[in-house]
Amino acid sequence: MGSIRLTQFSPGAGCGCKISPAQLRQILQESLSGSPKKDLESLYAAVRPQTPGIREQHAGTGKESAVAGEQRTAVVGRSNGTGDRRPGISEFPGLLVGNESSDDAAVYDIGGGKAVISTTDFFTPIVDDPYDFGRIAASNALSDVYAMGGNPLMAIAILGWPLDMLPASVAGKVLEGARAVCSAAGIPLAGGHSISISEPVFGLAVTGIIDTALIKKNNTVQKGDLLFLTKPLGIGLISTGIKRGVALKEHMETALLLMTRLNTEGPRLAQLKDVHALTDVTGFGLLGHCLEMVDGSSFTAHIDVDRVPLIPGIGTYVTQDCIPGGTYRNFDSYGHRLEFSASDNTVTVGIPSGGSLPDPIKFLLCDPQTSGGLLIAANPRSRAVLEKEFGAVCVGEIR
Repeated sequence: MGSIRLTQFSPGAGCGCKISPAQLRQILQESLSGSPKKDLESLYAAVRPQTPGIREQHAGTGKESAVAGEQRTAVVGRSNGTGDRRPGISEFPGLLVGNESSDDAAVYDIGGGKAVISTTDFFTPIVDDPYDFGRIAASNALSDVYAMGGNPLMAIAILGWPLDMLPASVAGKVLEGARAVCSAAGIPLAGGHSISISEPVFGLAVTGIIDTALIKKNNTVQKGDLLFLTKPLGIGLISTGIKRGVALKEHMETALLLMTRLNTEGPRLAQLKDVHALTDVTGFGLLGHCLEMVDGSSFTAHIDVDRVPLIPGIGTYVTQDCIPGGTYRNFDSYGHRLEFSASDNTVTVGIPSGGSLPDPIKFLLCDPQTSGGLLIAANPRSRAVLEKEFGAVCVGEIR
């Protein structure tokens, strides 16, 4: 097993194999086109209770509802974060967070002041060691729950494995690594699903819990908020260096430590009233996730390039052209929403139409991260707390 290099089976590494933001937006918009209302009504007709005397309401029909003695109404026409109003979570009033704002996880109100968090994340190998691959994939999936401010409850595995090329024992090591991370998070790896496939993929579907009052969405920033980051950037560059066999041992060790460090700060950050928005920085890079924070609003995010924490020595991978394909896909998707100012070395995120971005900055700030740090938008008065107690670095502000 020592001669097997898992990364040789990866067309993209870790979160760097994600579909680009532009392509994902097109997929979601296409999925919401057509006649969703008619489809939903057909579904409701098929599953509605047949008990005499029970009445129900379909969103937008104005019909009376009294299912099980409780009346529910739907709020229609919520925004999907792009200024475009489409059907989505409006048909399901209990769905507090859906795909309308590209948030980290879905959140559903289960009553009693509690909500359940649901997310899934999986990808192709980012390192060669199967045990470490399992640890990284599990940490990355759990991060989505932490980024909502919640705590995970349990996880189930998603495994695709080319058994004709890789032994089942190697897949067992991947699961072993994931189970170790789940145990460290205090949750069970309770089951899963596997398929035979041409390339190895692995990840988790995670269920979490949160008080509804503590939910931290990614797009609830306020003007004047400062932006903080809890982990340095550079994972995508190092992972590409690993695939090409040029990564230094010290960088591989640093990357592994970062990718397997759980973002358990999330629930504690959710307790802080001055923290207005929260997300994690993964496949779309720092600038892509900043854009999600301000998209559909009148605000812009301003990133001070000199403040952004980087893995020491990461520049060597830029000079060796170890640039992930995901970096280029990211910039192609949202580069037109960026503007660089050479006078103060800042990047403005969220403008209607921008200009070019210098390559070194593009390669660092659009670099796809795997199990990256939390990106926090908070009132400036919380700066000392975030820096001292959470090790967060201020990288910019919301204007």
